[in-house]
Amino acid sequence: MEEVKPRYEKHLFICTNQRAEGQRVCCGETHGMALTAAFKEAIKEKKLQIKMRAQKAGCFDICEFGPNVIVYPEGVYYGKVTLEDVNEIVEEHLVNNRPVARLRLNFTR
Repeated sequence: MEEVKPRYEKHLFICTNQRAEGQRVCCGETHGMALTAAFKEAIKEKKLQIKMRAQKAGCFDICEFGPNVIVYPEGVYYGKVTLEDVNEIVEEHLVNNRPVARLRLNFTR
């Protein structure tokens, strides 16, 4: 089978899941769509949209840490992301390849 090169150098997935009222809190309720739009705009402003992509995603099942963002190919999870964090993540992680330690979620197996 032929090996396929990834289309994007970095791919961000932003949780935009929403649940019915009274259920477990989730990211879509706390700015998931606004975060997606902000990441897309920041990537566009830096002229990175050919190499990098941000898109909405469903639930990552780590709602208590939300709003959540995952960056691939590294598989870096960010939690409690706010609109004020978007430019820092784009500049530090996407441009300079340095994950933002203060927002990073570290899971052990």
